[in-house]
Amino acid sequence: MLLIIAASHQKNLVLAKKVSAAAGELGLPAKVLDLTELTIPVYSSRNHEGGPGEDFEVLHQLMDEAKGLWICAAEYNGGVPPVLGSAIAWLSTQCDDFREMFTGLPVALSTHSGGGGQKVLTTMRTQFAHLGSIVLGRELASSDWKEANPDSINAMLSTLQQLMG
Repeated sequence: MLLIIAASHQKNLVLAKKVSAAAGELGLPAKVLDLTELTIPVYSSRNHEGGPGEDFEVLHQLMDEAKGLWICAAEYNGGVPPVLGSAIAWLSTQCDDFREMFTGLPVALSTHSGGGGQKVLTTMRTQFAHLGSIVLGRELASSDWKEANPDSINAMLSTLQQLMG
């Protein structure tokens, strides 16, 4: 299953749903996860002892089941949305299988961003490569003035499908 993570509930969630529809047309099983719907607190060392929140197991289970990952994230002040950074931080501190979860996992990166999104794409590429994931060379950037190219979505999905076996 391809797990499509939306790290904001607006235009990146719309993008995630477009990707999911395209995956369905290719016969690739996919699930959209809107991180903003989950009750998972922002990670910090101060709230570590309080735990990752009531919905963390949903995130953990879906990550365990994922054979590939597609991230749709807006650029927040030149970086990743806090909800995405926190989700990764909680996974890294709470899961014994954290390294196995990401090592070798094919990952596609995309953004719908008012600022063009290149900084968030670069930041995510660095982070997921650090985690041991196989990050696709091609990425998808869209904005209010540049729609997501359906041909790019299909090409990226085809690459993911091959990598997922």
